[in-house]
Amino acid sequence: MIRFGPAGIPLSCKGRTLRDGIADVHHLGLTAMEVQFIKVNPLTRVVLDEEVGKTPRELVQQLVVGVGGKEDRPDEPRAAAMVEPLKRRDTLTTLTWSLAKDYPDLQQTKALARALDVDLTLHAPYYVDFFGSSEARERSVRQLQWATVLAEGLGARLTVTHLGFYGPMERVESVRELTEIARGVTEWMHAYTKGSVRLGIEPSGHPDVFGSREEVLELARRVKGIVPVLNLPHLAARERTTFEDPEQLRPVIQQFVEASGGELYLNFSGVEFYGPGEFRLAPIKRGQLRFDPLAEVLADRDYDVTVISSSPLLEHDGMYMKLLYERSLTRRWTRRHAPSAAKPARPPAAHAKPAARPPVAAKRPVAATAKGGRSHGHRAR
Repeated sequence: MIRFGPAGIPLSCKGRTLRDGIADVHHLGLTAMEVQFIKVNPLTRVVLDEEVGKTPRELVQQLVVGVGGKEDRPDEPRAAAMVEPLKRRDTLTTLTWSLAKDYPDLQQTKALARALDVDLTLHAPYYVDFFGSSEARERSVRQLQWATVLAEGLGARLTVTHLGFYGPMERVESVRELTEIARGVTEWMHAYTKGSVRLGIEPSGHPDVFGSREEVLELARRVKGIVPVLNLPHLAARERTTFEDPEQLRPVIQQFVEASGGELYLNFSGVEFYGPGEFRLAPIKRGQLRFDPLAEVLADRDYDVTVISSSPLLEHDGMYMKLLYERSLTRRWTRRHAPSAAKPARPPAAHAKPAARPPVAAKRPVAATAKGGRSHGHRAR
């Protein structure tokens, strides 16, 4: 199966709620959406008197992502605490998010997405820092965990992120440290969501940020539960190539499919290159990266793939990619089912005898007349 969808609420959506966006995605003929959880506004406070005895998920107008911890250092979210009654002097960590206000809101969005067959994933905040202060590292880990709490509530199957800048030590040591951080996050995710949400790691287009093709694939092989995200414009910017030849794309796609266990999660948009490590995402028709070679590769194999449009034109380019894929699929079907050409008639051999003429029919004899009389056709006078 192949799905197409935008990275966020469609630009043409009149309403700005998440459910409005999902409905618009469905009406546009798309079947996927990457929810953008970009801005984090956490608040840690003490439980109110009227909230005692209720579970965190029962609170109205409160999007609780954790129970316990100090105001400046909230505890790691625990699945058991989300369904236990609150006690006095418990502390709650809540988020202010424009796309959902509480857990009943998340559940309604989840039900709508499943009813309309729109596959949801969620992108975590872009800014992470695992090599700064201990507070910065803990905050980055918490952001991934809070994103996973929201993804589980929405029924999303992936929390997508990147791992930030390399540390001040040697790059090999930085990669080793980031691998351990990613392993800790995936183990927590598996325990909290019971395996329903996985961690997607995408490559980076900047050489100073973790995420070359080799690093992402190796991380997916080493850490169970990680899905390597094929962000093709980032990969093109990092490797300074436009992947014009389908034969150049086939091994890349095969590497990501094998590392993810048979599925393929793919981001695509146009891209414009500038100096070393400098690039900008662009509409597909304006960028240096074309979708046609990728559409040809995807049409030749029955990949289980989700294609997310990260183009500035979002749903417009999502529908354009779907159109290009359907054209490639039509050409593939035509090639495989084209009628065989009729064989030309063989000329007669030179030594063959001419065909015998058909026998001429014998003439009918003329009837005899009486002696001295006229023919039977005339009467005697």
